[in-house]
Amino acid sequence: MKTCFWILLSAIVLTSCGQKKGQNEKAPVRVLTQVVAPGMTDDALSYVGIVEECEATAVSFTGMGVVNRVLVNEGQTVTKGQLIAVMDDTQARNLLSGAEAQMTQANDALARYKMLHDNGSLPEVQWVEIQSKVAQAKSQLEVARKNLADCRLTAPTSGIIGKKLIRAGETALPSQAVVTILNISTVKVKVAVPESELSGINTTTPTNIRVDAINGIYQGGMIEKGVQADALTHTYDIRINVANNNQKLLPGMVASVQFETEQSQTDGQIYVPVTAVQEKTDNGLFVWTVAKDSSAHRKTVNIGQTQGNYVNISDGLNVGDRIVIEGWQKLSENTKVVY
Repeated sequence: MKTCFWILLSAIVLTSCGQKKGQNEKAPVRVLTQVVAPGMTDDALSYVGIVEECEATAVSFTGMGVVNRVLVNEGQTVTKGQLIAVMDDTQARNLLSGAEAQMTQANDALARYKMLHDNGSLPEVQWVEIQSKVAQAKSQLEVARKNLADCRLTAPTSGIIGKKLIRAGETALPSQAVVTILNISTVKVKVAVPESELSGINTTTPTNIRVDAINGIYQGGMIEKGVQADALTHTYDIRINVANNNQKLLPGMVASVQFETEQSQTDGQIYVPVTAVQEKTDNGLFVWTVAKDSSAHRKTVNIGQTQGNYVNISDGLNVGDRIVIEGWQKLSENTKVVY
């Protein structure tokens, strides 16, 4: 009896310790962060852009029929060859059964006529005719098999489902898109640039792109310049290629784009929002940075001149550092954060 008592007491103590340990763990603090990039100031020439997919593929059935099932949802990642939708295949199966019966009949006739042909008792014209019927039956069988296979719609490429345009129970027409598959491993940010400012931008002009929806800052890549102006606004569409390895950038997101032209370049200087810089008790200055393990750390900095709502960091930060720009009030050294 005493043994059972001590076992029960030990279990209660261990459970209590486990609960206290879990209670002592603080939940991560939600903050707003920004990746340090050169030239991000209020004075730089900026535009509003829209994120676009790199490629969009409309996927459709080749024939008409009632869709039984659509197996994917919008936003779902699919791979090449993955089953997307299934059409009612009753008619296709019936046609295949008929084609198989004709093929069997043609092969049987060919075997019987071959015996006559080998004995020299069959005119050559009839031999050629039976061979033609076998070829026709074979062709019809292949068509019937393809029609049945086409009742299953598979992804021709890998990507993300953009829109689902047909639901189960609806009738799909030939070449009518069932879904669109978007390639967003690389995206394009489209910007309308006035004709008077177009000459300062070339295919390799550096760009800084900020997307507030995901709190991200990106460095733009190759630029595609449109050659036909909008008749009303006299602007030209420019598309900036942006690597999207984590696929956080989604089509339709609004982006703030800054071109580092000769008029707007800051010689690689680092600017951060004024609100990100805090003062220590010894009157020194610091910013909160976020490490790879999502822990917050104070980092001492020296500042230079301010430009609008931004201040120049002359020492202490490097391009690519992630800093906290909002929510720092609840932080202490090594605090875990989410952003």
